[in-house]
Amino acid sequence: MIQNPKRYTVTAALPYTNGPIHIGHLAGVYVPADIYVRFLRQQHQDVAFICGSDEHGVAISMKAKKEGITPQQVIDKYHTIIKDSFRDFGISFNNYSRTSAPIHHETASEFFRKLYDNGKFIEEITAQLYDAEADQFLADRFVKGTCPKCGNEEAYGDQCEKCGTSLNATDLINPKSTITGSTPVLKETKHWFLPLDQYDTFLREWILEGHKNDWKPNVYGQVKSWLDDGLKPRAVTRDLDWGIDVPVEGAEGKKLYVWFDAPIGYISSTKEWAKKEGKDWEPYWKDKDTKLVHFIGKDNIVFHCVIFPAMLKAEGTYILPDNVPANEFLNLEGNKLSTSKNWAVWLNEYLVDFPEKQDVLRYVLTSNAPETKDNDFTWKDFQARNNNELVAIFGNFINRVVVLTNKYYNGEIPAPNEFSEVDQATLAELKAYPSVIASSVERYRFREALGEMMNVARLGNKYLADEEPWKLIKENPERVKTQMYIALQIAAALTTLAEPFLPFTAAKLSVILKLETPIDWQKLSQTTDLLSAGHTIGEAELLFGKIEDEDIQKQIEKLEATKTANAAEAKTIEPQKETTQFEDFAKIDLRVGTIVEAEKMPKANKLLVLKVDTGLDVRTIVSGIAEHFSPEELIGKQVTVLLNLAPRKLRGVESEGMLLLTENAEGKLVFVNPDTTGVKNGATIG
Repeated sequence: MIQNPKRYTVTAALPYTNGPIHIGHLAGVYVPADIYVRFLRQQHQDVAFICGSDEHGVAISMKAKKEGITPQQVIDKYHTIIKDSFRDFGISFNNYSRTSAPIHHETASEFFRKLYDNGKFIEEITAQLYDAEADQFLADRFVKGTCPKCGNEEAYGDQCEKCGTSLNATDLINPKSTITGSTPVLKETKHWFLPLDQYDTFLREWILEGHKNDWKPNVYGQVKSWLDDGLKPRAVTRDLDWGIDVPVEGAEGKKLYVWFDAPIGYISSTKEWAKKEGKDWEPYWKDKDTKLVHFIGKDNIVFHCVIFPAMLKAEGTYILPDNVPANEFLNLEGNKLSTSKNWAVWLNEYLVDFPEKQDVLRYVLTSNAPETKDNDFTWKDFQARNNNELVAIFGNFINRVVVLTNKYYNGEIPAPNEFSEVDQATLAELKAYPSVIASSVERYRFREALGEMMNVARLGNKYLADEEPWKLIKENPERVKTQMYIALQIAAALTTLAEPFLPFTAAKLSVILKLETPIDWQKLSQTTDLLSAGHTIGEAELLFGKIEDEDIQKQIEKLEATKTANAAEAKTIEPQKETTQFEDFAKIDLRVGTIVEAEKMPKANKLLVLKVDTGLDVRTIVSGIAEHFSPEELIGKQVTVLLNLAPRKLRGVESEGMLLLTENAEGKLVFVNPDTTGVKNGATIG
């Protein structure tokens, strides 16, 4: 660990521009990174918070093919959505760039060329999977097959998303092209490889020995597993039509592999920022007194802890990350988040559905952060945390303080009298919180830090509840002055302590308290005179609003609609049965009928006994639809009846026909009925 760095370079994983940002991205990467950076700025640290859109690679090409547009149209669309969403959500990047920018193409090309000129790559002719029907080599994400490790039949050519194993496309069993569905063949092609195996000793010393005590166990464990499995050379180029051209002769039609190109995006984005600010970018990447921290999700651990450091080591002039505090995954309502299946809470939609509630989502995602294990986001929990914690604890305390100050003193902070033991203990506890919260943030324990910040609001609530100034105001107004003074100091402290976690709330509270300049973090531990006597505050304004059941129900219904659509899409269509002759079909007698009676079959959960008016007669039909319909809702319903089916006894009741039904997208049975009213019973269908 670097002690007392001169500056910080903090990167957040470059999001793919093949879709908007969802809560999994926020919980895993962007909210914790923003908390950390906001805290560092409060400590007056020199920080470069860097990110940008990852606009190359197969995910973009796949999205373009699916939507019938060009890759450029895809990246332009989603880059704008993502950048605007981050801004509106309060993610405070110093620079948000994109890998399609000229400065990135130049930086990535120069990086590759230096390694190439210094002999750091292996040039090989290898056999790659080729789709003859599409007449193209298949990038890893254009291949699906069976994972050789766990047997998952939906593994991609670069990774099995079920077991997390990193793969090469040629490792898959029974590979299929996702473009045409055909079985690819092996075809020779030339590529350049980074020989990761040559960096094994360096990586073991740097990580397994150097960072065994300060890196998170999930990160350390995944890296150790990779190293123990044995590192192999990894291609840095690919046969693609979208990306950065490989800048050497004999590489026509080849692009830099996205995993090589994307992390260099941190460097090019830093260059772009430094140029705008009139700074020198190099100290942020090449000075040993700079602390480099990568915030990523667990699916990017290998790239940021093994591959990118090997690239930096090979280049020779760059610093290595001091920490890579990756989180685990966040699930949604018990199921894995999926961009392709639309099983997500999208940030851009959230900002529309819940205006001015950015901090509610920041709070929920931090308090439920998947820091050590996968966690689950539910809308009911979201509502409960808002109503029972933000509203009932934080908001309630501030509202009490501001309302009472305006009621008793016209908003002017009273001068305190002598402090009691309770007062002194409360102020001492308040002064201790900044260092406690700072310690948690510095160790990347943001959920813990948020809990301690909320404990400050709890401290204020408890103090007021125990002291009850509203009961003392008439008989001992001097004592109440002291009580309100102390409560106001706690409120003032929260403007600073809450800012990394709830920046919009902290800003709103500062306006209510009429704080023209932020209170310095260090001052919180040194003095309790944060708001001086005689200072005038503003009127009360609710920091948080209650979220009602109907707001949550709308979100649940949206997810249910997604689930239904996914089920319908996944539903396999039965193949056509054997061809039948017209003479055979003509024997079938289909008629329109009306159900006139319906009751459950005794001791049978699935069967209903129906009386159906067929126009020719009223006959009994036993149907296994009791789990889908109640007897009452069927009476009077017009149905289609197979009339000349041979009678059959079911539980002693003779059934004289069959009703025609099918399944809808939810798997519920529905009747195949005439599409208009007024059709008489007995009308033939044919």
